[in-house]
Amino acid sequence: MKKLYLLMAGLCLSGSLLAQTDQDDGSVQVIYPASFEITKPLREMVADTKSDEVGMNGKTESRDKEFRRPMMLSVNPDAQPADGQDPVMQAIMGTKLLTLPINQWNGQSGSGYPPDPSGAAGTNNYVQAVNTAYKVYTKTGGTVASGGPFNLSHLWSGTSDDGDPIVLYDKFADRWFITQFQYNSPYKACIAVSTSNDPTGTYYSYTFNTSIMPDYLKFSIWHDGYYMTANWGSGSQRIIVFERSVMLAGGASPRMLVKTYSPPNDGAFFCPLSADADGSLPAAGTPCPIFSYTDDSWGGSNTDAIKVYEMTVNWVPTTPTATLTNVATLAAAAFNSDYDQSYPQWNDVPQPGTSDMLDGIGGVFTFRAQHRVWPGYNSVVLCMGVKISDSPIQRSIRWFELRRTAGTWSIYQQGTYTPDAYTRWCGSIAMDDNGSIALVYSISGNSTVYPGIRYTGRNASDPLGTMTYSEQIAQAGTGVQTTINRWGDYSQTSLDPSDGTLFWHTGEYLSSGNIMTRIFSFRIPVPTGIETVTSESTCSVSQSGSTLLVRAEKLPDAKELIVDLFDINGQLIEGRTIQPQGNKLETSFNISNLAKGTYLVRIGEMNTSFQKVTKVIIN
Repeated sequence: MKKLYLLMAGLCLSGSLLAQTDQDDGSVQVIYPASFEITKPLREMVADTKSDEVGMNGKTESRDKEFRRPMMLSVNPDAQPADGQDPVMQAIMGTKLLTLPINQWNGQSGSGYPPDPSGAAGTNNYVQAVNTAYKVYTKTGGTVASGGPFNLSHLWSGTSDDGDPIVLYDKFADRWFITQFQYNSPYKACIAVSTSNDPTGTYYSYTFNTSIMPDYLKFSIWHDGYYMTANWGSGSQRIIVFERSVMLAGGASPRMLVKTYSPPNDGAFFCPLSADADGSLPAAGTPCPIFSYTDDSWGGSNTDAIKVYEMTVNWVPTTPTATLTNVATLAAAAFNSDYDQSYPQWNDVPQPGTSDMLDGIGGVFTFRAQHRVWPGYNSVVLCMGVKISDSPIQRSIRWFELRRTAGTWSIYQQGTYTPDAYTRWCGSIAMDDNGSIALVYSISGNSTVYPGIRYTGRNASDPLGTMTYSEQIAQAGTGVQTTINRWGDYSQTSLDPSDGTLFWHTGEYLSSGNIMTRIFSFRIPVPTGIETVTSESTCSVSQSGSTLLVRAEKLPDAKELIVDLFDINGQLIEGRTIQPQGNKLETSFNISNLAKGTYLVRIGEMNTSFQKVTKVIIN
């Protein structure tokens, strides 16, 4: 276990260290699983109840705070912006109306501080994990028979319930992906992949030893692997990739590839985010983008900017290879990421009626870095915590939409959502099939706004950098949290795989001061007269012998559309351009040479936020 830094040693970082250049040391390590098993069906396991208990009594703080180092000390007195001067601050709330949550219910309360809620929707279910358990729900909030809650250790024999769980739904393979870390040496990254789309069925269960504790581990889905980032401590950082194709097939020996590199801000609490594929899978060979940021307050040559890395893995050689390149440093509008510097406090978020504050979780882009493929460009949405003012204390959320066009990354839009004097933090952001963006976050204030959950959004046609919808309350908080400041270290917003416009979110709130989590779904409305791919647009894909038939209706007339056929690894099989007639489109693909399995058909318009992706199983 890594020892705690002395306070001064952790803070006294020289300007030369802070300004160090990116370095890829070329090192690649390949690790095989320490264990592999196929679990028995979850529905046959004995459920546990502790994760559903409400209240603070007996709850303990997660040990992972021992690995949380202070953020970079501000050593530049001329750093921008000054208090209250964020240049892209949205100080006025949007006026368009958001609807109330469509489905909503209380999730698990968690068995300690923080609950670390993570969750995703599948075809028929929603699965949520907290420290230290997970549970299967129907999409209307019903508890699935024999759906838990289960201790995390149910999935990995011989492990304990150490936490930092992540739940993803790999829509491209129709599988569930659940993880946690193992705290006691040897440290482990634990991964379970369902053997079917049934979350109560069996899982392929893997553990991988890591030489350093993988604190705050985050995961993403890409065509060439499951990517993992973590807070590894100071020194060389690591990007880890797991062999997705072997895991999906239930192979006993998928490889874990470890790539080391030295980013400029690894001397503090640091966890970059790898892009998580949504909508459609990136084409085979597309490098996985990885994001972190720098701040001019760190001194040296650091500027307020987003660092974009791209990583490519080749699994074919006996010893796999990987390249990691810093492809862009994108100058951002001035921001201040400095939060409370005094270890071990991180007291950043005020609560009404008390001097006790909450951890604002600064220093990182917050989960997820959602990636989408559009005809003509790719997009990624990101958000992070920023300081608005130290007196009075206020924190808020800076959000970005990045675009990669013809191989070049740029910041398409950005904004800092601060429509009033409340603090917003622990944000999570995602984009739907219409290009509309949803931003969900925790909120707390200095009067009667207790820690709760709210959300806002924008349409693709709205003025750039602005959340144009009025803020909606997802769950109001009641009461405050005292004696300990840990908050749900992350939350999660994702899209329903069966409906590209339905957002799902899980996050933390307080009920009479007790830890609670909430699960809910919602949509961003579509303005009248805007041509979009909504749930009303139909796209049917069917097999007739050796022919795959594609039909679509209620699509824009008189505009050329691209129709592509991909496999689940992102390999483009065939693509074509078609002119719709009378809002209808019909075409076919010859599949006589294709193997049985899952494929994706994408229909989209070039250079616009317009697409429809349909999954088909070829028999």
